[in-house]
Amino acid sequence: MKELFNEYVKSIDTYIMFRIKQEAAMLAPELTAKNRAPIALAMGAPVAPPPQFVYNSLSEALKIPQIHTYSTPKGETFFLEAIAKRMKNRFGVELDSKTEIFSLIGSKEGLANFIRALINPAADEKKQDVILVPDPGYASYTQMIKTNGGKSYGIALSKDNHYMPDMNQVWDKMQKDGINPAKVKAMIINYPSNPLGATCTKDYLKHVVDFCKEKQIWLLSDAAYCDIYFDENKKPHSVLEIEGAKDVAVEFYSFSKPYSMTGFRLGWVCGNAEAIDNFGRLKSTIDTGLFKALQKCAADVLNSKEGDEYIKAANKGFKEKQMIIINGFRELGWEINDDDIAQATFYIWLPVPEKYKTSTDFTSDVLKTSGIVLVPGNAFGQNGEGFFRLSAVASDEQLKETINRLKQDGFRYKDCV
Repeated sequence: MKELFNEYVKSIDTYIMFRIKQEAAMLAPELTAKNRAPIALAMGAPVAPPPQFVYNSLSEALKIPQIHTYSTPKGETFFLEAIAKRMKNRFGVELDSKTEIFSLIGSKEGLANFIRALINPAADEKKQDVILVPDPGYASYTQMIKTNGGKSYGIALSKDNHYMPDMNQVWDKMQKDGINPAKVKAMIINYPSNPLGATCTKDYLKHVVDFCKEKQIWLLSDAAYCDIYFDENKKPHSVLEIEGAKDVAVEFYSFSKPYSMTGFRLGWVCGNAEAIDNFGRLKSTIDTGLFKALQKCAADVLNSKEGDEYIKAANKGFKEKQMIIINGFRELGWEINDDDIAQATFYIWLPVPEKYKTSTDFTSDVLKTSGIVLVPGNAFGQNGEGFFRLSAVASDEQLKETINRLKQDGFRYKDCV
């Protein structure tokens, strides 16, 4: 019966984070026996509980008559209006809650279904629609495109281009690589970046908006990490702050990262009204909306003093965790300049030690020897080879234990033993 499934599904692997988690679980008894119980630093998910304010609001929402009944895919009016208010307060962006915002079951689901709405599936690679994606970039982008019968093309991000490549150069290279520009439907940007932690300037956002307008392609901005930053004077921007961005852009947001509401599965997409309308028609055939009580507590926290204070405190904690890891790896021989330290997200992106041929070799060795669960850089695209990603979301004690284990087990940047 396996042959009855479509070729796209049969060709993909289980999501890298779940594969890593499964491997760690299989090794757990052996590692625990040698005092190296796994320390999970792979999954990009905050482990602290959400604000107590969220639980209190949810508890009250459950008492509202008919709260248990179906919502709509678009979202309840109070939820959409709260999002519009948040976008105005945080970014100065004006949105029509009726036409320019749509609820999501998390931003990951929203991106996958928006890609589904854009691509005309084709088995023949030459006929496949193309979406430009960051490389290194979120591992699911390429799989989302592939399972919908399309093809991804990597936008190389590197220290040399300050993680803000000239899109006209990318376009020229793409054509030299044999990609038909007429097949390109969209490009995805992700600032602050997973896995790099890199941010971009407002001028760069204008560059990509102008580029997408010129090429007549959609711009999909994944802004899941926009509220995890370490300098109040360098807050990440929304692409919708750019004049004319609504002509070509939509932006995706999540409650998972800023409020630790990962299991709640809440998010939204906003921007171009035509795109939101087409996306909405697709969504109306797929789901019947978010649980209204969850929408209520999410709407309440978005513009609350408690929510803002939670984000501020969480970011302070993430910065402290970041520096535990950075200083620890410096002691292990990694040369990390202050200018190279990410100003956003809880991700740390570092080169693998010189003795390893691949990033997978290194992360596998660290797991089997020390019980530290990392992600190989090649999971994020071909430009990620030679690096690894660490999510500094565990307790401070676990992060310090991570460094201690690596020291004890001989992991250094040079001359590893």
